[in-house]
Amino acid sequence: MIRQASGMVPEKRERMRGGDGTVTLTPALQPGDYDAGLRLFSRITLPAGASIGYHIHEGEEELFYFLSGTAEFNDNGEIRTVHAGDATVTRSGQGHSVRNTGDVPVEILAVIASL
Repeated sequence: MIRQASGMVPEKRERMRGGDGTVTLTPALQPGDYDAGLRLFSRITLPAGASIGYHIHEGEEELFYFLSGTAEFNDNGEIRTVHAGDATVTRSGQGHSVRNTGDVPVEILAVIASL
């Protein structure tokens, strides 16, 4: 199966998880497209100044791979700077947030897997 980029529909989210600005999620695949226990397989775009607020994952883990930009990542209370090429893991019971601190959009490949 192949999903063409032209068929992927972006979704705008205002103040996602209590964050700032508008974040765009572009699902690359939908849950019915595969049998794996994934809740999300999406490209996330945060324009300059936008963020996803701090939240905790329960019964799932979220993987981020940063495709572009520079961001401030709150990893369970530890704030670090991440860049294109970096990856993060938020396990069940842990929390995270992300904020675009640069002048260009931050692009993230995000996967949420159920446990």
